[in-house]
Amino acid sequence: MPNPKRRHSKARRNRRRAHDHLTAPAMAECPHCHEMKLPHQACPHCGYYRSREVILVEESA
Repeated sequence: MPNPKRRHSKARRNRRRAHDHLTAPAMAECPHCHEMKLPHQACPHCGYYRSREVILVEESA
């Protein structure tokens, strides 16, 4: 297997890693309760998806 003849500098290593950061997940506003939720998913706060209740959400005390 070929091996590098010279070691790569820190700048070259860091330029390669420039796009390795984490990105925040996309969020959308629920049209029913106006909480933020993942797009194309049922709202975990009210249980609605596309103007219908699809999951039963228990009210916390």
